[in-house]
Amino acid sequence: MKKAFLLSSLLGLLGLSAAYLPATQNITDSDTDWAEYLGGPDRNHYSTLTQINKDNVSQLKVAWEYHSLDSGQVQCNPIIVKGKLYGVTASNHLFALDASTGKELWKFKETGTSALNTLRGVTYWESKEANSSEPARILYTLGAWLYAIDANKGTKIPSFGDNGRVSIKEGLGKNAENKFAVSNTPGTLFEDLIVMPLRLSEGADAALGNIQAFNVRTGKLAWVFHTIPQPKEYGYETWPKNAYKNTEVGGANNWAGMAVDRKRGIIYVPTGSAAFDFYGGNRKGKNLFANCLIALDARTGKRLWHFQTVHHDIWDKDLPAPPNLITVKHKGKSIDAVAQVTKSGHVFVFDRVTGKPLFPIEEKPFPKSSLPEESTWATQPIPTLPAAFARQTISEKDINPYSDDKAALLETYRKSNKGVFQPLGKKETLLYPGADGGAEWGGAAVDPDGIMYVNANEMAWVFSLKPTPKSEELAHQSTGQRLYSATCSVCHGAERKGNPVSGYPSLVDIGQRKDREYVGKIINSGKGMMPGFGHLSAKDKQAIVAFLFGDEKVEASAENTKDKKPYIPYSFNGYNKFIDSKGYPGIRPPWGTLTAIDLNTGKHLWQKPFGEYPELKAKGIPTTGSENYGGPVVTASGLLFIAATKDGMFRIFDKKTGEILWETKLPAAGFATPSTYQIKGKQYIVVACGGTKLGTKKGDSYIAFAL
Repeated sequence: MKKAFLLSSLLGLLGLSAAYLPATQNITDSDTDWAEYLGGPDRNHYSTLTQINKDNVSQLKVAWEYHSLDSGQVQCNPIIVKGKLYGVTASNHLFALDASTGKELWKFKETGTSALNTLRGVTYWESKEANSSEPARILYTLGAWLYAIDANKGTKIPSFGDNGRVSIKEGLGKNAENKFAVSNTPGTLFEDLIVMPLRLSEGADAALGNIQAFNVRTGKLAWVFHTIPQPKEYGYETWPKNAYKNTEVGGANNWAGMAVDRKRGIIYVPTGSAAFDFYGGNRKGKNLFANCLIALDARTGKRLWHFQTVHHDIWDKDLPAPPNLITVKHKGKSIDAVAQVTKSGHVFVFDRVTGKPLFPIEEKPFPKSSLPEESTWATQPIPTLPAAFARQTISEKDINPYSDDKAALLETYRKSNKGVFQPLGKKETLLYPGADGGAEWGGAAVDPDGIMYVNANEMAWVFSLKPTPKSEELAHQSTGQRLYSATCSVCHGAERKGNPVSGYPSLVDIGQRKDREYVGKIINSGKGMMPGFGHLSAKDKQAIVAFLFGDEKVEASAENTKDKKPYIPYSFNGYNKFIDSKGYPGIRPPWGTLTAIDLNTGKHLWQKPFGEYPELKAKGIPTTGSENYGGPVVTASGLLFIAATKDGMFRIFDKKTGEILWETKLPAAGFATPSTYQIKGKQYIVVACGGTKLGTKKGDSYIAFAL
């Protein structure tokens, strides 16, 4: 190591870099792993590697490309441990590669289990005990199951649970058996425990979002924290008294992942909204612990402190990403802190131990709901610092000046309710920041200096509610039509035309494109971000398929109108982006941003548009930014790596200035956070390229770059 340091120093004096060394020369004797999701337990997306730097970044080339032969959306941030890369394919097959060559070492495919939900990574565990016979293992989810797979062989570990797997519904209560539950995000390790995120239905049929810890060796449930408290538990009074029974209310789950302070034994858990997402008349109160950052004792699950970022959420303002564990200089002191980004474009910063905010947070008043049954909370917490990294309001001046449909956009704007935390009602509400952020699941990177780098979306959405028909009003509908209206129309529309620009495909003439078996499989298990409806009976699922294929035997009667889930007086009219006829955002650019925020002071250092539309650039329109999904990686050499954009580019920025230093076109858009690692003195950057999202072409590869 000393020789490597002296050699690097000499090269620096000569104005050269390590890139000028012969290819066979190692500048370090050690490898550097990317052994955990987002780089480590602090979830800071940070690497100490410096071989790739500002001087030589232009020399990056493709080192290897792995084709999984399984095309489709991949959001995986792969881990690299002891020279092996572990990741997943679009259909959730687990694989291991030689991380220096991309050669496949093994692939795990579970027979008889269908799961097409999107996975963002996996977890590696090995025993710390000397001479342990326990095999190192990869823990990952497939549908509603948590698997333990031998990290060297790619086979199930029989001693874990039931022949290598346990149900992630284990601690969700007696009502969970037939309810939808998967995990998009890898679990967080503490000693011999893994704490699991959950993705649930967002309707009234959602399961409870309990936080669960499982023993990594045996698969046994170790502890459960109730996010909808039971009698005598803290927060119980913030819900109707029977909410915990899960007959009308569910959710309040962690789906985005967690961070852990292993030295202190504290795990930091951000939660999402209660379900149903957009109406809360049946869950009056603040609704703890929905929309909270919760600090739990990692050994027991006991609450240490919490902060609620949205009271009585009716906007789907889930906390979208793991928090960042950081150390900052604040009022002359060095403080271990935790920072949480939000869909609203804010950053909340707290003392990691006490939960005390480092910057003042104001409870500001917001409008009441127009629905007589709804009881919105009078105030919402807004940080005074850092300043929001996404616009908080839009005016007529903010309508897209480049759109051919500006008049129509203005009409929609003028007739809609507007404003931050404007409650949804029968009239259209222009929601901004939108349902996907601000910040999204890619999260933020933070370097040791306390500088946060966060990419954000700038997209408004048009939301509204409608009265839910009574049972007798549905008597004219067939069983399949009624079930389609209740479970599918929110995304695919009452007429099945979908909204492809928003990511919801048309189901018109689906029988000409897909067979019954495929459609039935998707209805049962879900795909990508679509939840599965496994709680429906086989007969009901068959009825939906028959309705979609146009050959349902119609026997309309009062019997067909019996509801299978709780009655909520209002239904959601669907996820509709505020866009023009060509699919461009209805507001003026930037449509995606990248921001550097000094968390020591709360001040922004820079903000840049992130992403572009080549066809608009060709017309002379300045860089607009674009929607983006997947986070950044920042390194000690002053670089920031990120893919994430619809345009399919992979970019490297100067982290101090936000200037682009290098960019290249990926084989398919990389809606995933990259990983960087070093093997035998050579640094690599790898990113998953699955495309598919936002209407982009499909891909099946992981691609690695090196000097």
